[in-house]
Formats: sequence, C-alpha cells, structure tokens
Amino acid sequence: MDAVIIAAGYGSRLRDLSDSKPLTPVAGIPLIELGVLQARAAGARRVIVVTGHEAERVEAFLAGLAERTGVEIVAERVADWSRPNGFSVIAGASRVASLGGRDFLLMMADHIFSAEILVRLAREGAADRGVTLAIDRRLDNPLVDPEDATWVRTDSGGRIFAIGKTIPAYDAVDCGAFLATPELPEAIAEAISTGLSGSLSDGMQRLADKGRAATMEIGGAWWLDVDDARAHAIAEAETPSRLALHYR
Repeated sequence: MDAVIIAAGYGSRLRDLSDSKPLTPVAGIPLIELGVLQARAAGARRVIVVTGHEAERVEAFLAGLAERTGVEIVAERVADWSRPNGFSVIAGASRVASLGGRDFLLMMADHIFSAEILVRLAREGAADRGVTLAIDRRLDNPLVDPEDATWVRTDSGGRIFAIGKTIPAYDAVDCGAFLATPELPEAIAEAISTGLSGSLSDGMQRLADKGRAATMEIGGAWWLDVDDARAHAIAEAETPSRLALHYR
C-alpha cells in the first residue's frame, strides 16, 4: 500500500518554534519522520510526500530518511503551496497513480497517531465507499483544539453527512487520517470546477453527498494535531510513550 503525507503548507501557528512545520522536532524526531514511521508501521511500502513551503529543505531531509527507514519515499512538489490542501491531495494521488498504485493512506504531516489507528484504517477498504475517515466521537477530548478542528456529522449508518470547520451540528471530529481511493481527488477536482476553493473538506462533502464517505471510529485511541505551541508541548511530553512502536 502507498501513503500520501501532505507537507506543503506554511505552518503559521508553529512559526515561533520552527520555520518548517514538517521538520519541527517532536521528542527529537521531525514530524515528517514520525509520519513516515507511522505509515511504515501501518504497512505502507511507499510514501509520497507532497512538499511546498521550504520544499528544498524538506526534500533534502527525505533523501536521507529513505535510507534510514528502508521506505521508498517520493517527493511531489506543488507549484503553489498557498492553495487549499485539496490541491496537494490531487498532486499526491496523481503521483500514486503514475507509479501504478491506487488506494492510499492519506495523512497530514502535523498529525500523529497511536499505532492501532492507522493499522485498522489500512484495512477498511470496501467497494461501498470512496473514502474512509478516522473519526473521534469524544467531542470533549482535551487534546482537540475546538477553534481549529474539522467537525463531522454522521448519519444513522455512520456515514458522513456533513464535514467542515463551521458546520452547525456535529457528532465527531476529523482525526486527519483517511483511506482514500481515486474517487477522493476526483471529487476535489469536481468541487473546484463548480467554483469551490479546493479544500480537502470540499471533496469529502461531495463524496458524502453521494453516500460514498464512510467513517472508522477510533474509540479511546490517542491522536494529536501538532498545530501550535500548546499541542507541541503535549506532543513532546507524550509522544515517546505513545508512539514507541513507530521507532522500531
């Protein structure tokens, strides 16, 4: 299986700590390295890293990382990293397809997970869905930043009904990990063609409207979006014990 890690953005909320979010160390390990190790632990044989801001530095680091981890790492640079993250998804998926792949784990460079989340998610593929999103039903999870979270409203069957940062009603939070098929980048492209900005959530909502967006509940598993100084401090304290498997 392939994995795609989105690592193109500016990372403005971490600028006081690092001028490159993917290279920001957590417990001495850069976030992008944690992402690759997590993907490897979930069974990914190849990782496509979509780069943009500080691309040269990130890509130089990836060359050495591939040797150290034994994972094939392919950099796919986007021309304009200021565009919404859906453009990065399209770029990553296109590279997967060009290398003969199809379905892929989709991860954000600043999200870290306990091992079972991605391992379970990698097994969630089925013909009745175009994407599966890992969701957390714990709306009061203290690790979630409600000002930055992407919220999810599910239907009676657990499928996504609505998704976004500003939806009025929700019953779960998006964990930032997906098992995607080619339907996801196609849906993002369709959303762009209708005049939408091209966010990942735009494509997810389009698949939800077609009944093709499934979810996987993570239960009590640990995850964290390392998006600001507060989250980074939590990651520094908890990552060594939470993610021990990924270091092996």
